[in-house]
Amino acid sequence: MLDPNNKIRNIIFMWTYVKKNSILILLLKFSLSIYAQDSLSLQKTAQQDSLIIRDDTLDYKKLIVPVSLISAGAIGFTIPEIKKFDYDVRREVNDHTLNNSKLDNYTLFVPAALVYGLNIAGVRGKHNLKDRTIILATSQAILLAIVIPSKSLIGRERPDQSNYMSFPSGHAAIAFSTAQFMFREYRDSNYWISLSGYPFAIFTSVYRIINNKHWVTDVLSGAGIGIFSTEIAYWLYPKIKTLFKSKNEKTLSMISPYFQKSYQQKSLGLNYQLFF
Repeated sequence: MLDPNNKIRNIIFMWTYVKKNSILILLLKFSLSIYAQDSLSLQKTAQQDSLIIRDDTLDYKKLIVPVSLISAGAIGFTIPEIKKFDYDVRREVNDHTLNNSKLDNYTLFVPAALVYGLNIAGVRGKHNLKDRTIILATSQAILLAIVIPSKSLIGRERPDQSNYMSFPSGHAAIAFSTAQFMFREYRDSNYWISLSGYPFAIFTSVYRIINNKHWVTDVLSGAGIGIFSTEIAYWLYPKIKTLFKSKNEKTLSMISPYFQKSYQQKSLGLNYQLFF
C-alpha cells in the first residue's frame, strides 16, 4: 500500500515545477479566471408560464477554458519552449523517483460515480437518472470520437516508449469530462459539491505523468477535450432527448443565435429551445 503522504508530495512537486514555467501557467490562470468569473455570474432563470421545458445555450465563454487547454497542449508540437518543458518535467519526475500508482485507472470514473451516489443518498442534481445518463453517455461518445482518431493520426510516442498513442490523454479526457458533468449537475444546488470532482481529475492527470504514460501537454489537451465534450453534450441534450420521447408526444424545437449586453459583460452564443 502506497503512503498517501507520498501521493500528496508527488502532486505538490508537480504543481511547484509547473509554476516555474510561465507560459503554461499563464495560459491556465487566464482560462480558469474566466471560467470562475462565468461560473460565479450564473444567471438566475425566471419562472415563466410557458411551454418551454429546456433552454440550453452554447455561450462562447463556456468553450474558452477547454479550447485554451487543448491549444496549450497542441502548441507543444510547434513551439520549442513548450516541447522543452515536456522533457524537463519528464526529467524532473525521473530524477525525483516519484512513487507510481495505478489509482489513476480508477479515479477518472469517481466524479460520475459520485453523481449517482449522491442522488441515491437523496442529494439530487439537476437531472433525473434517465436524463443525466443520456448526457453522460453523449459526452463520452463525443470524447471517444475525438480522442481515439487523434491518437492514431498524431502518433506521438509515450514517455515510456510503449506505443505511439500518447496525445491526447484519454484518462485526463474522461476524468475532466466526468468532473465537468458533476459540476454541471450540482452547480445550481450546491456549488461546493459541484467542484468536488476536479481533485480526482487533477490526481488522474498528474499520475499519468508520474507513471511515465503521458507528457504534460498530453494531459492538458485531454482535460480540454473532456470539458469540451461535456459542454457540447449538455447543449445537445434537449435535441437528443426527443429521440427517447413517447410516440404520443409532439415536440417542436428551434435553434437561434443570441446576443445579450449587460452593464458588466456581453454574451454571444446559440440558443436551443424545445417545445411540446
